[in-house]
Amino acid sequence: MADQPMPTRWSFQDFKLFYDTKFGRKKVSEQKNGETADKDINNGGSAGITSNARVNVKNTSDMAIYEQFQKQGQNSSYSNGDSLNHMDERPQKSLLPAFESADMRALGESLIRDIIRGSPDVKWESIKGLENAKRLLKEAVVMPIKYPKYFTGLLSPWKGILLFGPPGTGKTMLAKAVATECKTTFFNISASSVVSKWRGDSEKLVKVLFELARHHAPSTIFIDEIDSIISQRGEARSEHEASRRLKTELLVQMDGLTKTNELVFVLAATNLPWELDAAMLRRLEKRILVPLPEPEARKAMFEELLPPQPGEDELPYDLLVERTEGYSGSDIRLLCKEAAMQPLRRIMVLLEDSQEVLPEEDLPKVGPIKHEDIESALKNTRPSAHLHAPRYEKFNADYGSQLLQ
Repeated sequence: MADQPMPTRWSFQDFKLFYDTKFGRKKVSEQKNGETADKDINNGGSAGITSNARVNVKNTSDMAIYEQFQKQGQNSSYSNGDSLNHMDERPQKSLLPAFESADMRALGESLIRDIIRGSPDVKWESIKGLENAKRLLKEAVVMPIKYPKYFTGLLSPWKGILLFGPPGTGKTMLAKAVATECKTTFFNISASSVVSKWRGDSEKLVKVLFELARHHAPSTIFIDEIDSIISQRGEARSEHEASRRLKTELLVQMDGLTKTNELVFVLAATNLPWELDAAMLRRLEKRILVPLPEPEARKAMFEELLPPQPGEDELPYDLLVERTEGYSGSDIRLLCKEAAMQPLRRIMVLLEDSQEVLPEEDLPKVGPIKHEDIESALKNTRPSAHLHAPRYEKFNADYGSQLLQ
């Protein structure tokens, strides 16, 4: 074993070849009640590993290889060490690619947790307004996956997409809609996913992330609040060396995407697009403004969040639309919640005055929302994102992507 590589640097194929060569045709002898019984390894049974066939598992990455071998062995049976199914047949695509070291594999196992399992169940129709942003996203992300025949050569798909705009306007909702509609492998990445306290691990995490994305292609890497990861570089700014290396590795990996044929999208979102580095803006080819909702979108939100009740007066939707200029989608939701709380507060006053605790079936019903409730909610809820709206418009005029009719 002195001339053989260390087990921590073996790929799964190397481990399987070594195991078959070393233990595949041996018999295991057991001493039971003073009698010796020769048993073939997994003779007619599942491929469990016997005591004479154990390998020393030192860390989690070795255990992953060991368990993967066991799971593959459960699908085939042995007779005196001879496989009934061909061992040379390739298994299904593994969860992790063949990394160059055990350290990289351990980092890959930590990033696997950031893959969205299942669908977020957000449809395009559930996002009110933002028609320009939705059409640009469909053109850049959805259509190349559905119709790859048309997106070749010069029309190759976009590799980087930036969603920018005031907070609470629906950037993350658009990303969830992309994950739902595209049915790609969706990586939900934040700063905590790719930043490590150990020297050199942050750059490795970025590299492993893109290797995983290429392995599971077509895939989408969603980086929320990307300005916290890759803000502008410069000598005048107080920037740590580790942060600089992380930014450089991210830029290199994004630029290297064009050298492969795998379909990998980088979808980023930020509230501070002017803080991004110029090199990152160049790599994020599509820069889409997600603006504050327009009057039509605000009215649709109010009608969905505060639907008219049968037998009750219709709420003043036109007044709400007129009085909520400059409100974001999140502000409108808070406004509707505040209006819906007013009837409940009136009931809570009655329940607190009562000395007895009423059973659930005897609790009074919550009354309808009145006009004075709407007025009270408008006074208590103020917009949170309207001050910087002109700055977003200027950035969109300078760097944004427009959909020409």
